[in-house]
Amino acid sequence: MHRVGVPAPSGTSNGTAPATPCAAGSVAGVSGGSAVRVGTVNVASGRSPAGPVLDAAALEKALTGLDVDVLAVQEVDAGQPRSGHVDQAAALAAGLGATDWRSAATVAGTPDPFRSWSPAGPLLRGPCTPAAGPLYGIALLSRLPVRQWSVLDLGSGRARLPVQGPDPRTGRVRWWWFPDEPRAAVAARLDSLTVVATHLSFAPHTALRQLLRLRRWIAGMPGPVVLTGDLNLPGALPARVLRATPLVRAPSFPASAPRVQLDHLLAVGGRLRGSDGAATVLPIGDHRALTVTVAPA
Repeated sequence: MHRVGVPAPSGTSNGTAPATPCAAGSVAGVSGGSAVRVGTVNVASGRSPAGPVLDAAALEKALTGLDVDVLAVQEVDAGQPRSGHVDQAAALAAGLGATDWRSAATVAGTPDPFRSWSPAGPLLRGPCTPAAGPLYGIALLSRLPVRQWSVLDLGSGRARLPVQGPDPRTGRVRWWWFPDEPRAAVAARLDSLTVVATHLSFAPHTALRQLLRLRRWIAGMPGPVVLTGDLNLPGALPARVLRATPLVRAPSFPASAPRVQLDHLLAVGGRLRGSDGAATVLPIGDHRALTVTVAPA
C-alpha cells in the first residue's frame, strides 16, 4: 500500500551494472546449491505495528528471524527526517546478513499530498554509496553473490489516493489526496536465477500497465525469474497477467488480520518450483512478509 544516489552506469534510469567489488562476497550458513529462499516485505518507512518508527538498531533486529537469501523491500527511506535520517536499506541488509544490496530511490524528498517532492530517476545505490537523502523507494537485499544489477523505470499514474492524516498547519486529522509516485523495479542476477523486486502503483489500471511493462522486461532476461514485491493487485490476477506460477498463496494485508494478498512471489517462465512458503508477522511494517524456497522444476 501507499505510505504517507547514483544513476545506473548507462546514464539512464533503465541501466545495468555489475556487482561492485566492495559488495561482493557470501555469508556462511545461507542456502547452498541451486535452492534459494526468497522473500518480500513492505516496511512502511520503518514503522512498527504500534506506530513508532524504528531506529537503525531496531531495524536490524526486525529481520534477524527471517532466514532468506534474497529479500525485496518496499517503502524504504534514506536520510528522511521522519525516520531519523536512517539509511534503512543498509540497516535492513545488516540485520539480514546481506553482503550485497541495491536501493532504487524513486522519490527525492518526502512523499506528501502537496507534491513537494520530485521524481528521483530511479537512482540505483549500493553499499559503496552513502545516501544523499531524503530519498524514498524500494530495495533488494542479497546474501548471495550478485552477478549483475539492473533497474527499470516504471513511471507513475495520475490517480490520487485518499489518506487520513494530521494537517501540519492545524494538527487536525483530515483527508488528503496523495498523488501517485514514480515506481521502479530492481533485478539481481544470481548464479541460478534472477530475482526482480518492485512496488506497483496503488491505482489498479496503472499497476496493470506497469506489470505488462515488467513482463516485456523479464522476457529478455536469462534463466528462470522470480518476480516479488507489493504489487497492489489482489489474489491470482498478477500471475494471470504475467502467465506465471504463484509460489505462495496467502493473504498478506493488513498484517494484523490479513484479508487480501497484495504481496506476491511469482515464478515467470515455468522452470521453478516453490516449497515451504510462509507468511510471517514481523515487528515492522503493515504487511506480512512472504517467503518461499525456490529450486529448478
